[in-house]
Amino acid sequence: MSSTREKLIALLSRHSNTFVSGQWLSEQLIVSRTAVWKQIKQLEEDGYRFESIPNKGYRLIHQPDKVSENTIYWGLPTEWLGKQIEHYQMIDSTQTLALKRAQEGCEQGLVIISDKQTAGKGRRMREWDSNNDDGIWLSFVLRPNLIPAQAPQLTLLTATVLVKVIEAITELKPKIKWPNDLLIDQKKVAGILTQAQGEHDHIHYAVIGIGLNVNQINFQLTEMQTYQATSLKIETNQTFSKTELIQLFLSHFESLYQIYLTEGFAPIKQKWLESAYRLGEQLCFKVNGVEKTGIFVDLSDDGCLIVEDDQQKREKLYSADINWF
Repeated sequence: MSSTREKLIALLSRHSNTFVSGQWLSEQLIVSRTAVWKQIKQLEEDGYRFESIPNKGYRLIHQPDKVSENTIYWGLPTEWLGKQIEHYQMIDSTQTLALKRAQEGCEQGLVIISDKQTAGKGRRMREWDSNNDDGIWLSFVLRPNLIPAQAPQLTLLTATVLVKVIEAITELKPKIKWPNDLLIDQKKVAGILTQAQGEHDHIHYAVIGIGLNVNQINFQLTEMQTYQATSLKIETNQTFSKTELIQLFLSHFESLYQIYLTEGFAPIKQKWLESAYRLGEQLCFKVNGVEKTGIFVDLSDDGCLIVEDDQQKREKLYSADINWF
């Protein structure tokens, strides 16, 4: 999105209850009135509607309920996250393209969004059924001043943001299944994928991808799972604006991310534990082929699940085959 378009959207958004003249807009944007008119026409192609009166100017009267670079940017209250957006009707994977953009040197905060994905991926390269336009499929680029060992914290942070977003628009209370899934009544509603590139003492970039089932009614994930999938619509019998959800997610993420950078992982960990699936319960799991049991008691700062056996001996699970259900 061009800087001119960004400024125009910001101006029209701030003055949506009154008329603004083409001359005033051209002066604010330092472009010709013809350029302003062309930008307005492009917004109309996206579904925006304006009332136009000679000698008074333009007034926004309708915003479209569809995902696009313009609709997401319009009213987005973030400072840097989502100020650059690439939106596609169909793509193989937002994560793949975001990683490419990160490698090419894009700025932090770039967001890649697609209505559909033909090759969406989850953790451990599992397929994610996202070849429909009823969910939110997006990835974004961060350039945090962290070491690689801290990268799992970004996944945990993102999970707490998704919980907050869902709770803000519904009466649902999603649970976070370690390390990267959100469940509603033991059914998967969202997944997170974090991929980072760096050296032993510094992350060059991290790309976080999310998949959130929003308005699907009847569908099945293509991957074989031991639990079902669901959507916000299935659980509430309501239809939700994906644009509003995306804006809410980006806004909450930027705010919590800033807290994380200034205060560390402790406040994030507390929020995560408040929504942790099966916290305080006994789990059956397998490590290196050995079957074990233990109470899920805590989360480590490096993102590991901590279990305690009947001898009160604690063990950190970096990777384990856990029988969650």
